[in-house]
Amino acid sequence: MNTEKKQKQHPAKWVPSVYFAMGLPFVALASASSLMFKNLGISDSKIAFWTSLIMLPWTLKPLWSPLLEMFKTKKHFVVATQMITGITFALVAFSLHLPDFFTYSIAFMAIIGFSGATHDIATVGIYLNELSPIDQAKYVGWQGAFYNIAKILSGGALVYLAGELEQKFGVVNAWTIVMGIYGAIMVLLSFYHFKMLPTGGSSNDVKSLKDGLSTLEDVAITFFQKKNILMSILFVIFYRFAEGFAIKIAPLFFKAAREQGGLGLSTSQIGLVYGLFGAIAFVFGSILAGYYTSKRGLKKTLKVLCFCFNIPFAVYCVLAITQPESLFAIGAAVVLEYFGYGFGFVGLTLYIMQQISPGKYKMAHYAFADGIMALGFMIPSMLSGYISDFLGYKLFFIWVLVATIPSFLITFLAPFTNAETSEEAGFSESQAK
Repeated sequence: MNTEKKQKQHPAKWVPSVYFAMGLPFVALASASSLMFKNLGISDSKIAFWTSLIMLPWTLKPLWSPLLEMFKTKKHFVVATQMITGITFALVAFSLHLPDFFTYSIAFMAIIGFSGATHDIATVGIYLNELSPIDQAKYVGWQGAFYNIAKILSGGALVYLAGELEQKFGVVNAWTIVMGIYGAIMVLLSFYHFKMLPTGGSSNDVKSLKDGLSTLEDVAITFFQKKNILMSILFVIFYRFAEGFAIKIAPLFFKAAREQGGLGLSTSQIGLVYGLFGAIAFVFGSILAGYYTSKRGLKKTLKVLCFCFNIPFAVYCVLAITQPESLFAIGAAVVLEYFGYGFGFVGLTLYIMQQISPGKYKMAHYAFADGIMALGFMIPSMLSGYISDFLGYKLFFIWVLVATIPSFLITFLAPFTNAETSEEAGFSESQAK
């Protein structure tokens, strides 16, 4: 009876917090770590390559997603991985004091990547199993919003704090404290979700490793048997193509000296402008897009979402060319970019949920599509540092605009084969068109 009660928890009690827990380690590895290593004297190309490579588990997670069905419930994996992630952040903090700090900290961050990717698989499984298609569309904006409230905390408040602490205690001690805070937050979230998170269901079909591998084979076969799946895969890969280049270099561009083509902002200013105001704009964009899409239907809105996602990357090009000194002007540009980014990102999330995932293996097929998406994002991210070093910031951000073209092309060609999902989500046939 208690289990049933927990399963009926209102989504507002766990969707925001669990997606915040999903976003925090990802943002820490993808963005905040770049600034940390920049301040510790690591080169842009080395930062971009290694902090992109440690994101590999988010690409490979389909390989072990069926094995999560072997033990306990999805809730157990969420709680356990949050605890592991918290402890490993503490190890990152201690590693910064070692002579070969970059090697050790990257290794610990790779563990966080594996734990975080596993957390994501189980979280999505709970989301898909506990919520109806109507609620999936309704709360997709909230999941995106709280995922990026993690960005506010990670790229905003904690980066700002790091900048202030650097002046008092030095770079190493400042980031030791910040990495410790990351760890403490994740541990506290694991305790909260132990009480509040619904189970998400468990499977009785997978009893052994052999069954798990057999299930993985069936998952892969049924995934690639989906109608128009190749075009759907291309959509998932190229929707975020330009973002993959921009996201690693943008904070480094903000930090770089003006004579090097950057904006010469301090760590605290980056935390305030890029991580705080920009991320707040993302939250509002995500929430508005969730309601906008749930009302009109994904098929009718996807082109608008793609436009909103990609066009605002132009602000980085403008900033690189003009190099404004006004913090207000820089902040306004970032707010515009992040609002469009948040608004447009909903399109990709819903497409994976409603057009690719439905079927026998909802959680595993979502993990497959999400992993492919991560690969399409990771490869340009890994290359971005070398391209930026070669072209310079001005030409690099012009290249980012060129890289938006595949996103527009594939969005116009994206197949909608799962009309049944649209109807279940409350859209009429005319609305879906």
